[in-house]
Amino acid sequence: MSPMRFAASRFTRGVYLSSRASRARPSPSRARATSAMSLSPRYDGSRGNETLCSIRRGASPADCTAAVVCMTAVSLVRLMPDSLAPDRVEPLLLGRLGKPYLFQASCASTQRLLDVDLPEGAVAVCDEQREGRGRLGRAWQAPPGTAILCSILLEPPAERRAAELSLAAGIAGAQVVETATGLTAQLKWPNDVMLNRRKVAGILAEVVDDKVVLGIGLNVNQSREELPADARVPPTSLLTTDGVRRDRAPILAELLRALEDVYDVWREGGLALLYAELGSRDFLRGRRVQVNGREGIATGVDREGRLEIDFGGARELLESGEVTYLR
Repeated sequence: MSPMRFAASRFTRGVYLSSRASRARPSPSRARATSAMSLSPRYDGSRGNETLCSIRRGASPADCTAAVVCMTAVSLVRLMPDSLAPDRVEPLLLGRLGKPYLFQASCASTQRLLDVDLPEGAVAVCDEQREGRGRLGRAWQAPPGTAILCSILLEPPAERRAAELSLAAGIAGAQVVETATGLTAQLKWPNDVMLNRRKVAGILAEVVDDKVVLGIGLNVNQSREELPADARVPPTSLLTTDGVRRDRAPILAELLRALEDVYDVWREGGLALLYAELGSRDFLRGRRVQVNGREGIATGVDREGRLEIDFGGARELLESGEVTYLR
């Protein structure tokens, strides 16, 4: 499996405003200064908002009276063509996944958009998910237009476990996060992608008849205030990590491409063929954890996707369950 090679700059979209954005008719000199102004978003985590700045050719904000220099994150979202609508995503899809591509601006859950009679590779996506959920029925919430929320219909061999697929998909998620940010992403058993010790993505594989619906939620453009404060695992987003607001469409396309790569490898040989990458990203390895009130040391994920925990000399393998790491 070849590593993904694409420029992180593809994920960043600038905003450009001309003097015509104002009702006031500026002087020629001010119009030139305004048209030369390049506005790009930068998140300031200390204040919880975004500022549009960066003026070229030495023009100052005071000189550019015909342009909007600062605005909130809400206003910025309205200006940026950051949608996951078919006309923006389908031209970027190069593999099998995403065909067909089902999109609704708002839905209760992307899983409900997928009919099991659809062909393998069908993908359902929305910009707002009102009743999204993760493991154990936990709610997965994000402000409209800030996250990647999708479900993928897959038909793996009967001998492959859905729990393994969550880990395999996590590898794809980690690869995309790393390419977008340049930072190392890890996998927290059984289904979380971690960035800087915080959860940036979650994965849920559910068996429906003889198929698997793989749900993925990736935090992209949420501000710190928009992330849930009461989450069991502290959350993060790509935006709060490095302050860059990204176009979600190319990220989704690369996520589906990377997922197709690891899915094909997993179909053929299981997690054993992905174990080197899985093991190197194991977030819980060596950490003190708690399982059902018992404390132990996580020693790693095995080649079948089970988590091994050392409870004071007695080692046990978990195929599923609730694990809390103790910071």
